[in-house]
Amino acid sequence: MALALLAPALLGAAPGGSGETISLAGNEPGQRLDVTLTQVVDPASPVADPTAEAEPDGPDRLLAVRFRLENTGTAVYRDSPAPAAHLLDTTGQRFTGLDVPTTAGPSFPGTVTLEPGGTAEGFVTFRLPEDAGAAAVQFALNTGLGDDVGQWSLP
Repeated sequence: MALALLAPALLGAAPGGSGETISLAGNEPGQRLDVTLTQVVDPASPVADPTAEAEPDGPDRLLAVRFRLENTGTAVYRDSPAPAAHLLDTTGQRFTGLDVPTTAGPSFPGTVTLEPGGTAEGFVTFRLPEDAGAAAVQFALNTGLGDDVGQWSLP
């Protein structure tokens, strides 16, 4: 049902998964980003951290998505990319992005700050059931609460 509620707000659905840039506006004046999905790593392996608790054994896997963000607006972009991203599986279940480092590459920091014209790249990680089929990735400004929602279809 959540998918049906979001469908009217989706902008720029990009076929084929990656390489497509979608321009998104935030909820405040001057907030605008060009967001490009550049890579999908499925499955992604967690980074070994000897100080962290062991990963629980279970039927989950990690999937990492690399985004490129470019501030094309007139206001400073200051936001958390991980919770701004969501993954939809083939049944319509929605998973929120996490700040979990993987061997896919560097994650975004908890908060990204970009002056107008600035860019940043990083991975957002999703934890989903091992047998879930990944269908699409979404991104919105304002920690995922922006009215514009970009969506990229996954192969």
